[in-house]
Amino acid sequence: MITCGLKLTHDGAVALLEDGRLVFSVEVEKVANGIRYSEIEDTKTIVEILAAFGYKPGDVDEWVVDGWDGHEHGSVRIVNDGREQEFVVAPYRENDTITNLLEPGARGTLALGATEVPFVSYVHVAGHLASAYWTSPFVGEPAFVLIWDGGLFPRLYHVGSDGRVSLGGAMFPLIGHAYASAAHHFGPFRRDNEATTVDDLSVAGKLMAYIALGTPDPAVRVVLAELFGRHFEGSGEQAQAYRSTINGVGSNAEPSLRFVHAFYRDLRGAVEATDEDVLATVHEFLGDLLVERVSQAVRGWDTAQAGEGPWNLCFVGGCALNIKWNSQLRAQSIFRDVWVPPFPNDSGSAFGAACAHRAARGETSAVAWHVRSGPAVVPSDIPPGWTRSGPVTPAELGRLLHETGEPVVVLYGRAELGPRALGGRSIIAPATNPGTKQLLNDIKKREHYRPVAPICMVDRAPQIFDPGVPDPYMLFDHVVREEWVERIPAILHLDGTARLQTVDGNDDPVLAELLRAYEQASGVPVLCNTSANYNGRGFFPDVRSAAEWGAVSRLWSDGVLYEKEVS
Repeated sequence: MITCGLKLTHDGAVALLEDGRLVFSVEVEKVANGIRYSEIEDTKTIVEILAAFGYKPGDVDEWVVDGWDGHEHGSVRIVNDGREQEFVVAPYRENDTITNLLEPGARGTLALGATEVPFVSYVHVAGHLASAYWTSPFVGEPAFVLIWDGGLFPRLYHVGSDGRVSLGGAMFPLIGHAYASAAHHFGPFRRDNEATTVDDLSVAGKLMAYIALGTPDPAVRVVLAELFGRHFEGSGEQAQAYRSTINGVGSNAEPSLRFVHAFYRDLRGAVEATDEDVLATVHEFLGDLLVERVSQAVRGWDTAQAGEGPWNLCFVGGCALNIKWNSQLRAQSIFRDVWVPPFPNDSGSAFGAACAHRAARGETSAVAWHVRSGPAVVPSDIPPGWTRSGPVTPAELGRLLHETGEPVVVLYGRAELGPRALGGRSIIAPATNPGTKQLLNDIKKREHYRPVAPICMVDRAPQIFDPGVPDPYMLFDHVVREEWVERIPAILHLDGTARLQTVDGNDDPVLAELLRAYEQASGVPVLCNTSANYNGRGFFPDVRSAAEWGAVSRLWSDGVLYEKEVS
């Protein structure tokens, strides 16, 4: 059975499952230096992605389209043969008529060239739930799934060992975009206008880094709690009017941001703290509220269904890219383990839509998948001014990194799923020079406070990081142990933490060989890792793109080293 999942709106992607195995999931931003968060605008893109892996539309048995913003239904537009087609898809989340996440919320027909194919569509949150649970280590066991997406109130679900999904409702009435919206009122991203739609999905990640410049302020927190009740959750007229208007069904389907901006306007007028401290307090307040409410809901769940704790938890949706909130949840003793997939935002929605349909058919075993299931490096020539230096093994590259102390663009194999570069589309550099973080931020045109992630062999991580447990997808917070702070300063965030990526030789033998050789040469088992891409675009698809970018003088791709000629 071949199932094709489609995410046509932002973070557009095409994913293919064949007999329970993920063949590929390709986000269009990772094709030809695409713009970050791109939609699929033309059906030609779908056909071309299928063809790149040897498939035609006629090979697909079932088509599944991700749901979108709306309470009763969503709608999407896409161009086919020069003409725009608009069709109905499932809504953003469950409602009074769609009470089972694994039942189709819409059916229709999609034109691909001269061919029309039937599709089913599941609510948007179903894709998030399915992409998290059926890729997790919990498949076949009961698990809670927490979903907090941009246009969604945080919602809790339970998946039984038989794959049945139970609804737990909203934890509190605030959309995920409220986090990034704080930066529209405080700090360097402050705006004069109040956006009514989400027009910059990159702000949340920048804000997560920026909060390290501030310190949570207890006085601000008191004001936040009072305003949160008044605007959103209390029994007064203002909060009741908000809840009668806003249901967390997608920020394009309801005027949710208008209420969020009013909340932050009132906060700005009521506090005197620095912007850095206010933003740090907002971050802490929302994280603590999330942990408190989820813990209460889990403890109050029917034990006949969920069993006795500790429990398994999956966290997914755009807010699950917040490594500090993830770590807070993982630190709770009521959770046996916490799983965040490497594609928690909408980059995993095409894959998730296909997984949801598979589960709806009664196939509730784990999906076979690998994080390196994106597009392969595209063959290309190199531009003038570059030379091919010959074959270089990963071990030789590791030694070269030690000898030169300079960064190298590394492109090999298939691209990673999700927003994190995990070594296959990365800039790799030694972490021993304190100036390296500034160098990497400069060449990537990023703010000075942005962190650079460490990569480390999984067996060495506990000696250097706390807790140092396996984290292959760079989605949790770790503290750098005191004895290593001065040895690897380039990966140290302003607050003493690091967004660690652990490497297992069975999962990535190339990166493991490089790391081991670097440690043998340097005595340091850690390297810097940041994504290799043009600013505001997806990962480099080929060597030529990285060479034309030209901010790093060495490129390594699939065993070959390329060097910029010295003029």
